Amino acid sequence: MLLKFTKMHGIGNDFVVVDLITQHANIRPERVAELADRNMGIGFDQLLIVERPSRPDVDFRYRIFNADGSEVENCGNGARCFARFVVDHNLTGKRDIRVETANGLMELHLTDDQQVVVDMGQPILTPAEIPFKANAFATEYTIDVDGVGIVNLGAVSMGNPHAVVRVDDIDTAPVDTWGPAIESCASFPNKVNVGFMQVVNEHHVRLRVFERGSGETLACGTGACAAVVSGQLRGWLGQGVKVSLPGGDLFIDWDGEGTVKMTGPAERVFEGKINL
Repeated sequence: MLLKFTKMHGIGNDFVVVDLITQHANIRPERVAELADRNMGIGFDQLLIVERPSRPDVDFRYRIFNADGSEVENCGNGARCFARFVVDHNLTGKRDIRVETANGLMELHLTDDQQVVVDMGQPILTPAEIPFKANAFATEYTIDVDGVGIVNLGAVSMGNPHAVVRVDDIDTAPVDTWGPAIESCASFPNKVNVGFMQVVNEHHVRLRVFERGSGETLACGTGACAAVVSGQLRGWLGQGVKVSLPGGDLFIDWDGEGTVKMTGPAERVFEGKINL
């Protein structure tokens, strides 16, 4: 059966979004991986699924599949595209939308200028809950990574685990080698997304992210949030930070205690049909 889909992107982090409220299908990991292939399939960083919620106080259920077919807990850039999708496809008339994810509830707000503000929730810093192997919380950890050596990093979960490494220049950062090595290192039992952050000043960073299960992407919303949280905890950043990723800019705001707010665009690319 053919299913309608929409190709979207959030500052270059690209998605295929499928409505499984008015349509029906089974998600098979091997089929997701085939469709994600940029030569033989559609090509995308993640597949986003819109489903009916399981509770009355929520508008939708939001599911995310990586390019390798694995299902993951959260995706901030995807959340912005999700919000634009459900409004543009008349699945809701609301501007303030509540969705349930594998990691809990998420609140989305569409602004008049077509930006989307996502309440990303509170960062998770307790090592066991990230999960990350450490005896106690620290703003910075030192680990020994096979094939790399000693690495200093911050560990934060934004519903999915992130390691944040500071570099002098992201253009020359060892993303291709350190990224997969840290992603699968023993310190992170569920693997990890790896952010390489260059601090321009206390309100501006540059960032490249090697995403767990997808490789380097043009943008990563949860990675931007994790980088800012880690940068503030390590004393490098103030409140309110522009994060410049290869695909564009996000604005991240965290007061050091409450939830993290992310603001950025979401764009439709094209519509199509697939056999899922």
